Amino acid sequence: MVTFGLASLGAAALAACSPVKLLNATIPSGGYRKTPDIAYGSDPRQALDVYVPTAAVARSETRPVVVFFYGGSWQNGDRGNYLFVAQALTSRGYVAVMPDYRTYPETAFPGFVDDAAAAVRWTRDHAHEFGGDPARLFVMGHSAGAHLAALIATDPRYLASQSMSKADLRGVIGLAGPYDFLPIKDRTLLDVFPASTRAESQPINFVTGHEPPMFLAAGTDDLVVDPGNTDRLAAVLRRHGDRVEVKHYDGVGHIRIVSALAATLRGHSTVLADVSEFIDSFAL
Repeated sequence: MVTFGLASLGAAALAACSPVKLLNATIPSGGYRKTPDIAYGSDPRQALDVYVPTAAVARSETRPVVVFFYGGSWQNGDRGNYLFVAQALTSRGYVAVMPDYRTYPETAFPGFVDDAAAAVRWTRDHAHEFGGDPARLFVMGHSAGAHLAALIATDPRYLASQSMSKADLRGVIGLAGPYDFLPIKDRTLLDVFPASTRAESQPINFVTGHEPPMFLAAGTDDLVVDPGNTDRLAAVLRRHGDRVEVKHYDGVGHIRIVSALAATLRGHSTVLADVSEFIDSFAL
């Protein structure tokens, strides 16, 4: 179950001026270099920012690359609100790619998933320009963004349209994602996900046993996206022999699981440490 009326409110709460500005105001100003406003498509929403750690590495060394998709009920969001995520990833030595993507009503399913795949293709093609290793490419998302990450890692058509495959992904990180959310009761989301393609919107329907490793996390107090989405996808992945790690964070809600990545909140949760451990274990 996904309580999508609350999902929209949750995204709005994170993006509201005061909370997100407070989070981003606490971010250390050093330690990363930002290259903003790079187009990966022709639409104004098809743009991304790249964040690169400034810590010195050996001349021959390259870094894992993480493409992060934010949430927003597939209807809103702005990559500029997620500086705290980019800083968290660069603090662990990863190149962070932060795309925007088209949202409803500009597009409906599968338009935003097409954008996610295009952003990943751009990242693979250009990772080396930022000291990243295209062979160590991870996708990560929160809420609707986790849905995008999971769907391009399960339904092979999206990456195939970009001359890529699941094998090009080293791993997937999903925070509070909706992966098995039919039936839809929210009236707007009935338009976001047209009936003719609705079954194709569910990552759980495409698991074959050839998925990249996944780290799926949810908070036990999430009232926006039912943590059962995480458990059901994990069960199907395991049934097919895929590698999956599941983490439930006690007392953590829908927004807190991503805001825990912010520098001032990391001491209250192991989210960043757990994500980093997963990435490091599959980035070798």
